[in-house]
Amino acid sequence: MNIDGIPTRTLRARPAQGAIDIIDQTRLPHALHWLRIATLEAVAHAIRSMQVRGAPLIGATAACGLAIALADDASDTRLAEAAALLRSTRPTAVNLHWALARMQAVLQPLPPGERAAAAWAEAAAIAEEDVAQNMAIGEHGLRLWRGQLVPRGDTLNIMTHCNAGWLATVDRGTALAPVYAAHDAGVPVHVWVSETRPRNQGLLTAWELEQHGVPHTVIADNAAGLLMRAGKVDAVIVGADRIAANGDVANKIGTYLKALACADNGIPFYVAAPRSTLDFACTDGADIPIEERDGDEFRLVHGLDGRGVPSALRLLPAGEDVANPAFDVTPGWLVKAIISERGTCPATRAGLLGLYPEEARG
Repeated sequence: MNIDGIPTRTLRARPAQGAIDIIDQTRLPHALHWLRIATLEAVAHAIRSMQVRGAPLIGATAACGLAIALADDASDTRLAEAAALLRSTRPTAVNLHWALARMQAVLQPLPPGERAAAAWAEAAAIAEEDVAQNMAIGEHGLRLWRGQLVPRGDTLNIMTHCNAGWLATVDRGTALAPVYAAHDAGVPVHVWVSETRPRNQGLLTAWELEQHGVPHTVIADNAAGLLMRAGKVDAVIVGADRIAANGDVANKIGTYLKALACADNGIPFYVAAPRSTLDFACTDGADIPIEERDGDEFRLVHGLDGRGVPSALRLLPAGEDVANPAFDVTPGWLVKAIISERGTCPATRAGLLGLYPEEARG
């Protein structure tokens, strides 16, 4: 995607330096800051603290983190310990666990002397596959919208939640991929961007849409239902951190409420995600672990003060008891369709197996 008109990816691998460059997303949208990371611990911190966020990007970053970890010690012990540390950083995003399992499957059979180079090569393959899959998601989503929503010729008003765009992947995004595909194809499109408290990832969505020139409007989370009832929303599309085998979807907290509002107003609710987000070993949404994050993410709000200096404002006393679940689960029956790199399908076990028949068991 573009930053100031320059095509840019979120992750830059530097194998010769044993490092990666990432965008520190905790400093967006107020400052674009590239950060070089050259240790396993720094990669784990970047994922845990959400300097890097978005399920597909987390997976690609973790793959690079494993490559960084094996530079000086590629023993079985180091491989296992590094993977365990990275795996512990974010429990809900299954792409993280998928990427590490894939890396270990490739690296474990190799002699230790060959593992470091192979790790960088496999991490690069994961990144390139992410880009290709997201491009395909964009085309499938646009084709679906052309058939269902676009023929009348008006502006296509899409609502999204959290950030499932370019910043959440290596490039192009998942939920925003069809938006970018529509915009680039000349289809008039406007995006209602839900702020997504308490981390306000909607501000990242607004930032990247602005960079690419896509018309958009930021709204408070609780304004979504009113806009739907007023007929100002044609469809809602979100990404996912994990999709269970039956089509239940775990995504950023607040997603479930938007799906319910869609159902009440007859608005299609779509989920866009690549294969790495599908967890066929997870029977249904009740089995998806929900990450509980630090309460200060809720008690404090971050931004710029009157002088333009980054600062934090306390909304609640430090001792106030709060709950801060990072995700909720939307049952598959509320989802109009899942859009993956292989096409679209109902959010059911049969629908998913129709796209991925190789995952059928018995």
